[in-house]
Amino acid sequence: MKDLNKIESCNCTIIHDDIVNKVKETIPEEETLYDLAELFKVFGDSTRIKILCVLFESEMCVCDMAALLGMTQSAISHQLRVLKSARLVKFRKEGKVVYYSLDDEHVKGIFNQGLSHITER
Repeated sequence: MKDLNKIESCNCTIIHDDIVNKVKETIPEEETLYDLAELFKVFGDSTRIKILCVLFESEMCVCDMAALLGMTQSAISHQLRVLKSARLVKFRKEGKVVYYSLDDEHVKGIFNQGLSHITER
């Protein structure tokens, strides 16, 4: 059985300049990588994941999400602020009711890729 925690490393100190330089040209800017890391942090909370799952099925107001997930409206609102600032959800107003939905299809794609990755074993 393989030890999945063991990391193999080289027994030499040769730098392959051609490969290093080629890859260096393709890596996104530092600020872009930082923004990407921040986006993935948003997915690091199970409550936010539950909210996204709910919004895959239907747009909903905070009251309905709170009832469905067994949480307070305040807790849902807090997580929606995080999701909104990461541009993962958007809202629309209809009278006094505010409905939330996924910002775009990219959100489903990101989520589904992650889900596919963890269930492929």
